[in-house]
Amino acid sequence: MTLDDSPDTGPDRPGTKRNALASRQVSDAQTMRALSHPVRIAIFETLGVEGPMTATEVGERIGESPTTCSFHLRQLAKYGFVEEAGGGKGRARPWRMKSLNIAIRGHDDPEAELAADVLTGMILERQRDRYRTWQNIKAAYPREWREAAGESEYVVYLTSAELKQIRGAVNELVYPSFAERLTDPSKRPPGSAPVEMLLLSYPLSPPTGNPPAGTAPTDNPRST
Repeated sequence: MTLDDSPDTGPDRPGTKRNALASRQVSDAQTMRALSHPVRIAIFETLGVEGPMTATEVGERIGESPTTCSFHLRQLAKYGFVEEAGGGKGRARPWRMKSLNIAIRGHDDPEAELAADVLTGMILERQRDRYRTWQNIKAAYPREWREAAGESEYVVYLTSAELKQIRGAVNELVYPSFAERLTDPSKRPPGSAPVEMLLLSYPLSPPTGNPPAGTAPTDNPRST
């Protein structure tokens, strides 16, 4: 699953190649709560990386029974996250993602914002677990992969508009060139592997000249 809360980026942004499934914006609390289940997130992530699979195949990947996966696939389909890929019957039916990129929106409604926090928290924790796994097993990878992977941190002073622009530029770099490889295995070059990239950006303190929300401005002393 690709998680993106930037409204102007992603594979369905005007001017980008239509080489990947369109992104979907999720803004209602009920839909976000429907996805906020460990098994459903695991199914969604697996289909996103490996493509169409049956309930049995997904279950083998994530360590769940075909019955459990079949139930959760139907629930994901109910809320428009997955669909039948065609062919097969019963648990032998393959399922595929309907949207490769999920943009979570909860800023305008307190209930939706709470649901968005829960969902993104679950997704981020799974991503951190995968990173910790990489840290534990990376010695088994060839040197070129150990050198290519890594961590970077930058602390710079930006406006909110500049931060949004940088995030958009990163998406522009990744999606037009590489997103199609998720949906079309023939586009994957020899020696390629699924790579997860996380971009976390957040202010370390309130903006200069602006007091934190809910506090009185410090440059307007109270008259006595």
